[in-house]
Amino acid sequence: MNKKDPNPIDAFVGSRVRMRRLMIGLSQEKLADGLGITFQQVQKYEKGTNRIGASRLQAIADILGVHPSFFFQQDEGSAQSGKPAADVHESQEISSFVASKEGIALNRAFLKITDPVLRKKIISLVAAMAQTPEAEQTPAQSGSRHAESLHG
Repeated sequence: MNKKDPNPIDAFVGSRVRMRRLMIGLSQEKLADGLGITFQQVQKYEKGTNRIGASRLQAIADILGVHPSFFFQQDEGSAQSGKPAADVHESQEISSFVASKEGIALNRAFLKITDPVLRKKIISLVAAMAQTPEAEQTPAQSGSRHAESLHG
C-alpha cells in the first residue's frame, strides 16, 4: 500500500459516514457546522484521506443519529468472511452505489413499491437491461409480451 493511499478501514468508515449523511439528507456543510470544522474536512473524512478520531467519530454518530459501531458494520461480503476477492470487490461496489445519491434515491423509491410481484418484475427488467445472470433466471419473453407482463 502506498503511503498516500487511504487506509482501507478509514475509507470504509468514511463511506459509512457519507452513506448515513445522505440517507438522512444532511449536507456536508451542515455536518461540518455541527462538528465545528470545514466541509472540506468532512470530504476528507468521507474519502478516508483523513482518519476520524474516537471523540470526533462519537460526535458524528450523535449528529447522524447512530451508534458509533454503525461505521464499522460490514455485510456478509467482507474480507473476514472468507469470500473470494471478486465477491468482496462486488460487495464494495454495491456499498459504494448504495451510498451514492442515485443509490439512495433508487432505494427510497423502490421501498415505496408495496407490491412484491411488481418489485420482482422491476428487478427482472433492470437485470435484462443490464444483461446480468439474474435476467437469465426468468423465462425469456417477447418484447410486447414482456411489456404487458410488467403492467399486470
